[in-house]
Amino acid sequence: MKSRAFVPEKLDLAAFAHDGASLQGEWPAASLERLAESAAPEAPASGWPALSWSLHGEIRQPKAAAVQTWLHVTASAQVAQTCQRCLKPVQETVDVDRWIRFVDTEAEAAALDADSDDDVLALPRHLDARELIEDELLLALPLVPRHEHCPEPLAHADEVGDAAPEERPNPFAALAALKRKGD
Repeated sequence: MKSRAFVPEKLDLAAFAHDGASLQGEWPAASLERLAESAAPEAPASGWPALSWSLHGEIRQPKAAAVQTWLHVTASAQVAQTCQRCLKPVQETVDVDRWIRFVDTEAEAAALDADSDDDVLALPRHLDARELIEDELLLALPLVPRHEHCPEPLAHADEVGDAAPEERPNPFAALAALKRKGD
């Protein structure tokens, strides 16, 4: 039997899973445009290490149920985003390890996804695995990137905090003076 060659950018997922096939590789981080857009300006994606990924297809036959098509997606990337405390680049490791079940229709996927803990998608004619991996990495990014301990103290915030009370008078001081005059 002749083995099939699979291409991640145009993956025949049904055949991939039926064959129990696997793919793995590396891509330059800058080649994933949406992920590259999350980069800190001082640390563009062109300077990030290549991200590694792997795919494994599988057909499962549960008892008294229809055959199921599954895809195991793993990916790992080193990204540099802007720390929300100090506004300097912060290095983050983003890892994805997910099983995704594929079904025949969007309606079936929506119904199963609502009732299940599994990720369920409609089976496309050809899957762009690069786009799927990029989606999963984007979902795994931290919502608020920040250093555990910022490399530089936030002196500017302390200076502003100390100076503000001295510069602004208490707005209730005038009321207190009027109250004392009335007594």
